[in-house]
Amino acid sequence: MNYPQYVGGEHSLLNSLQQGGYILYARHGEANVGMDQPYLDLNNCYTQRNLSDTGRRQAILYGDAIRRLQIPIEYPVHASPLCRTSETASLAFGGMNVQLDPIGYEINQLGGHLNWWDQERILNNLQSVLEIPPSMGKNKVIIAHSFPKGVGLGNIPYMGTVVVKPLGKGNGYEIVARIPLEQLQYL
Repeated sequence: MNYPQYVGGEHSLLNSLQQGGYILYARHGEANVGMDQPYLDLNNCYTQRNLSDTGRRQAILYGDAIRRLQIPIEYPVHASPLCRTSETASLAFGGMNVQLDPIGYEINQLGGHLNWWDQERILNNLQSVLEIPPSMGKNKVIIAHSFPKGVGLGNIPYMGTVVVKPLGKGNGYEIVARIPLEQLQYL
């Protein structure tokens, strides 16, 4: 079994996460019901690809694992405004603990046919979000989308998490681990 790689020195990844200071960027649960329509309406889930029953179970397992591992979370959790991401965040952390964030929708657009300046603008916006540390002793959670290969945080499996260490405004960020849902329990 492949366990998550961690570049943090003598502390385990779990111990570091329990101390806070990270961003957990997670892809939504499995979504294979429907499809995103050309004229997608963020207020109408029928115009979007939505979570499957497996995706709903994944979201619940994710939230349960975070709580069981005693990883402190900064609320609200940020979610892309698409139904599959907001539902994932609500199932994992409770609907009252979720804030919709337009950066997630922009990330979803990276998989389309964007000109280079729109792609660069989206990636710069993402970087500015990932540079800002969460509140002391907490970890920020973002539930959004995977990226095209070689772009942004790269390809992320359903409910997989990229653990990011913010280095401060203007200083970038460091990817410290990639954790598939199946391995989250082994931290």
